[in-house]
Amino acid sequence: MSVQLNHTIVWCHDKQRSAGFLTDLLGLPPATSFGPFLVVELGNGVSLDFHAIDGKVASQHYAFLVSEAEFDQVLGRIRGRDLAHWADPAQQRPGEINHNDGGRGVYFEDHDGHLLEIITRPYGSAAGDLPTRAP
Repeated sequence: MSVQLNHTIVWCHDKQRSAGFLTDLLGLPPATSFGPFLVVELGNGVSLDFHAIDGKVASQHYAFLVSEAEFDQVLGRIRGRDLAHWADPAQQRPGEINHNDGGRGVYFEDHDGHLLEIITRPYGSAAGDLPTRAP
């Protein structure tokens, strides 16, 4: 069996707000409840399981591979909500997007300070054929 990521927990202060923010911006179906979690299903079978905690939330980074059309839609929602966004993870290029590997990418933060990213090409894929992985 090949190893695959199945899910990860996203710690937050308000799971309804956090899961709703992500599903709304990315154009995903609403999150579903599972035990103490609100589960956001992604297109590749991986889920982000939002769990509310008290106290400090450690910032994490989550990157989402999207199509060119989806990128335009998500970027439109980011700009439509007047959310700060950057072309780089160090947040030194505000209001810009990047063109890494011949695609497009942008970073933005959620309410808990997680750094979210959308990209249209995987890192290292360059403008040629995308790398493949053996099963």
